[in-house]
Amino acid sequence: MADSDKMYTFKKQLRNLQSYRGNGTELISVYIPAGSQVHDMSNKLREEMSQASNIKSKSTKTNVLGALERIANYLKIFKKPPANGISVFAGNVSDNVAKVDIELFSLEPPEPLKIGAYRCDSKFFLEPLEQMLGSSEMYGIVVMDGREATIATVKGTIITIIKKLNSTAHAKVNKGGQSQRRYQRLVEEQIENYYKRIGESMDDAFVNRAKAVVVGGPGPAKEGFMKLKPYNYQINVLGVVDTGYTDEYGVREVLSKSEDILLKQEAIKEKALVERFIKEVVNDGLATYGVNEVRNAILAKQAEKVIISENLQYMTATYTCLSCNSEEKKTFREKIEERTIKCKKCGEQMKLKSEELLIDELMELSRANNIEVEIVSDNTTEGAQLLTGFGGIGAFLRYRNR
Repeated sequence: MADSDKMYTFKKQLRNLQSYRGNGTELISVYIPAGSQVHDMSNKLREEMSQASNIKSKSTKTNVLGALERIANYLKIFKKPPANGISVFAGNVSDNVAKVDIELFSLEPPEPLKIGAYRCDSKFFLEPLEQMLGSSEMYGIVVMDGREATIATVKGTIITIIKKLNSTAHAKVNKGGQSQRRYQRLVEEQIENYYKRIGESMDDAFVNRAKAVVVGGPGPAKEGFMKLKPYNYQINVLGVVDTGYTDEYGVREVLSKSEDILLKQEAIKEKALVERFIKEVVNDGLATYGVNEVRNAILAKQAEKVIISENLQYMTATYTCLSCNSEEKKTFREKIEERTIKCKKCGEQMKLKSEELLIDELMELSRANNIEVEIVSDNTTEGAQLLTGFGGIGAFLRYRNR
């Protein structure tokens, strides 16, 4: 399945873990990076079990020991960690004080874990995983002219402005009694210092973080900057493009003009995907949208690729008839509004059998029929258009029924 499908599943698991709170410090989080020894963490858990016997609160002690035991038993199935390491969480997740419900969750992250950790708190320790949200590949953007520069990063569809710099090198000044040559030399020194400041900011923002960098801006200053190359040799500058602005608009201009340069960058892939979809729909081509239309296309294996908005706030309710055993699905926005409905076949009462997020239902249906799914964010103009203009659900078709 597509990487966006995997990232959606990862985000969903994180949201679930973020929702839990313990009664006291009794939720256990364990991180084991790839290449480390599982038995080292098992030994650490045994030590924690010994110390947990000193906890004064009887209920907290019982819950902590129960969680530690669950994790220790789970780790016995591993001879070594998975390729990206593994994170394991356990604790009493019951929202009823009188009831104990110790659950275990394990998650293999989309990127290699860089730390090993043990944490016991009132909530699960999720920061190492939260940092992996979005694309695993971050790109750097520099937009500049002779007066100002903006340093930014792009990860997935998220643009982050890191720093803004200004220069007075090209400002008009009164030369006074200075000779033309001396004045020109001072200006050149100021320009060079300005370029070096940009390079230092690039080093701070991009070294060992950004996969690659694109430089843009109006006028010739960017070419002069690239001749000097006042940045760390490890920074991979993929190209230079012309823009009309040097602020966040300029950053977005660089992205839109770098489709060939940053072909695999999520924001650009997402833009091209949704634009292609809209073109097919408008021209009555090989695309469809709407819950029933897309669901039927998946079931008939007519769909080639399904695209779904990440922020689709719909629920699917499945009803079963108490008389003729037929089933029916209904879609509701945000929450299920009807617990029972009337059967279309026999007229008897249908009872709510199950409920789930519509996005989860369509993803599972697509997997079962071996159809690729792309999850689209609404951080881009095109992604927002898919959500608001097409209900957040669409599909490319292999053929169209005429």
